[in-house]
Amino acid sequence: MNKMTSPKKVQKRDGSVVPFAAEKIHNAIAKAAFEVLQDFGSARSIAGKLTATVIQKLMALYDGQTLHVEDIQDAVEMVLMDEGYSRIAKSYILYRERRSDIRMAKSALGIKDDLKLPVNTMEVLKKRYLLRDDQQNIIETPSELFRRVAAHVALAEKEFKSPFSVPEAEEKFYQMMRTLEFMPNSPTLMNAGASLGQLSACFVIPVDDSIDGIFEALKSMARIHQTGGGTGFSFSRLRPKGDLVSSTKGQASGPVSFMSIFDQATEVIIQGGKRRGANMGILRCDHPDIIEFIEAKMEKTLFGNFNLLVGITDRFMEAVTGNKAFDLINPRNGEKVKKVKARTIFDLIANAAWLTGDPGLIFLDEINRKNPTPEVGPIEATNPCGELPLLPYESCNLASINLAQMVQGRALDWEKLTTSIRWGIRFLDDVIEVNQFPLPQTRKITLANRKVGLGVMGFADLLIRLGIPYQAKEAVAFAGKLMRFIHRESVNASVALARERGVFPNFSKSFYASRNLRLRNATVNTIAPTGTISIIAGCSSGIEPLFAVSFIRNVLSGTRLFEVNPLFEATAKTRGFYSKEMIARLAQSGSLRSIKEIPPEVKRIFVTAFDVTPHQHLQVQAAFQKYADNSVAKTINLPSAATVEGVRRIYLQAYKLKCKGITIYRYGSKEGQVLSLGNQEKDQPSFPNDLISVGSDYSGGCASNTCLF
Repeated sequence: MNKMTSPKKVQKRDGSVVPFAAEKIHNAIAKAAFEVLQDFGSARSIAGKLTATVIQKLMALYDGQTLHVEDIQDAVEMVLMDEGYSRIAKSYILYRERRSDIRMAKSALGIKDDLKLPVNTMEVLKKRYLLRDDQQNIIETPSELFRRVAAHVALAEKEFKSPFSVPEAEEKFYQMMRTLEFMPNSPTLMNAGASLGQLSACFVIPVDDSIDGIFEALKSMARIHQTGGGTGFSFSRLRPKGDLVSSTKGQASGPVSFMSIFDQATEVIIQGGKRRGANMGILRCDHPDIIEFIEAKMEKTLFGNFNLLVGITDRFMEAVTGNKAFDLINPRNGEKVKKVKARTIFDLIANAAWLTGDPGLIFLDEINRKNPTPEVGPIEATNPCGELPLLPYESCNLASINLAQMVQGRALDWEKLTTSIRWGIRFLDDVIEVNQFPLPQTRKITLANRKVGLGVMGFADLLIRLGIPYQAKEAVAFAGKLMRFIHRESVNASVALARERGVFPNFSKSFYASRNLRLRNATVNTIAPTGTISIIAGCSSGIEPLFAVSFIRNVLSGTRLFEVNPLFEATAKTRGFYSKEMIARLAQSGSLRSIKEIPPEVKRIFVTAFDVTPHQHLQVQAAFQKYADNSVAKTINLPSAATVEGVRRIYLQAYKLKCKGITIYRYGSKEGQVLSLGNQEKDQPSFPNDLISVGSDYSGGCASNTCLF
C-alpha cells in the first residue's frame, strides 16, 4: 500500500500558489470554536485535536496534489461534522459565507485586495487614491499604492548625506504604510509618483484689497484645488460693504460677496477632481462687515464649500468678559467706523454656530504668540480644518501615526512610538524636497520655513486598549503626557535632520535662534482630523472619541454594510455577552449605557461622542494643544438639544484654556450630514431601519461634509 503524501502547496483564489500551512487550519478551527464556546482554552484544545484529522482527510482525498483553498475549507467542514462538532461547523460555515459576501463586494469594486483590507477601505481607495489609466480603469493595488508613495518620497534621500540609502528609506516608508502604522495626508497618497506630484494638503492664500488681488487669489485657489490641496483665506483686508472705491467712485460690495465667488468656483472645480474642494474663510472680529459674515451660512444653500472662523483678538475677549463696547475698524484706512457691544457680537456668533455649525473661532493673538517666525510676518489664516495656521502662500504637508498600532499588551510601546516619530519627521521633510508646488510663491515660503505636521490618529482606540475612559481625568493627563512626548521626540528628530541637512532657511528670523535650538523644520506637530486616512488605517479619527460602536455604513453606491468596532466585538466575545441582537440594539442607540447585559466596566471604557460632555471634549483638545506647535482639529459634538448658551460657554472656555481655535457641531444643524443617529429616545419604539448610519467617507468627528477634508 502506497504511503500518502502530506500536502505541500495551496492555490489561493487569485491563482497564486503558496506553501501549505497547518497553523492556518488550526487558527480557523479555533476561531469557529471560540465563537460558540467563548473559551480560548477549549477552542485551542479542539483546534489542536482536529487539525491533524483535517490533514489526514486532505491526504486521503488529494494525496500530495496541489490543494485549492476551497478544498481545505471543505475538509474542515467535513471533519467538524464527522467528529460531532455540529455547532462549531455551523459557525465555520457562516464565517465562510461572510467572507464570501465580502469577496463579492470587493469583486464588485473591481480591485485586487492584496492587503486584506475592509470593503469600505477598498471603496475609499478606489474613489480617491488608486491610480487609473486614460480609460479610468484601476491600474494598481493597495500595496502598489504604498510602494509608489514610498519610492517617490525616498528619492529625497539622495539629495543629502543620509545615513540611509534610497532603497532602505523606501522600504521603511513602505512598511510603515503597509502595516497601517503611519499614513501621510491625502494629496501625498494621490499624487506621489504620479503626474501632478503635488503632495501638500494645506495652503493659505492672501486676499489683497483690489480686484487684481482678489482674482489672483481665486486663480491660485483653482490651481491648488486642481491638485488636491485645500485653501484658507483671511478676507479681513477687504474694505467693507458700501465703502468708497476710489477708481470708480462707486461702492464696495464687501468681503462676503467676494467669498461667494470663491464658493462657486470651488463648486465647479470639484466636478473634475477626486474629492470636494475645501476652503476656510476668516474675518476679523473688528471688521465692519462682521455681522454679515457671522450670518453668512444662515441661508443653508450658501457657502457649502467653506468652513468659517471669526478671527478673535484678546482685546475683543476682554470687551466680552467686561461687557464693554468694541470698535469696528475699516481695514482700508484704519479708521474707527462704529462702536458695538462686544457681547452682542459674541452672542450672534454663538447663535449662528448653534443653528449651522459655523462660525467657529480662531484666536489670532494666541496663534501669533506661538508663531515660530514672527519676523517673517503675522499669521492671519489657517487651512480648511483649522489645524494649520500658515503665513500667506505657505503650505504644509501632514501625516499621522496610528496610535492603535503602538500598543504592546496593555501598555503603550514608547520605543516603537519613538521610532515611528523619527521616521515620520524624516518622511515629511523628504516630502517637501520632492514636492511639485502649484505656485512659485508657495515654493519659496514653504522651502524657507519647511513646516511639517506630524500628528496622531486612533487616540480613542489607544485609550480603550489601555483601559482608560475617554472622559476621565486620567485620559486628559495621559493626552498631555503623550503629546509632550511626541513633541519632544519630533523636535529631536528635526534637530537630527538639521545636523544632517541644515536648518530651515528662515531660522535666523525665528524664535528658535535665540534659544539656539537648531531645527530643520519651523513646526513639527499638528493634530489633523485625519478623515479618510483613518478609514484606510482602520482606526478612530484623530483624537476624537468613537462616534458609535455599531452602525451601518453606506458603500458601493447604495449598499449598506453592518460594522462593529473590532475592539468591542473582541471584548464582548471574550467576556461572553456577545449576541447579534445586542449589537443590533447598539446600532439603534449609539451608546452602551442603556444595554443591560453589558458589564459596567465595559461601558466605562467604550465611550462614544455623545457620552462625552463639551467640557471633557475641550479638556482633551487643550491637553494636546499645549504641546502641539501648530494647532488641533477637534470637534465639540453636541446633541440636538444643546442650547445657544451652551455654545457660548464652550467658546469662552476654549479661550481660557488657550486653544488656538474652537469648532462645535450640534447634531442635525446641517443638511446633508454624513452621520445619521438611530433612535435615541428610550420611550420610542425601535424599527429595523432606525439605525446609526454613516457615509462611506465618515470616520468620526464633525458630521458635516465640509469638515471631511
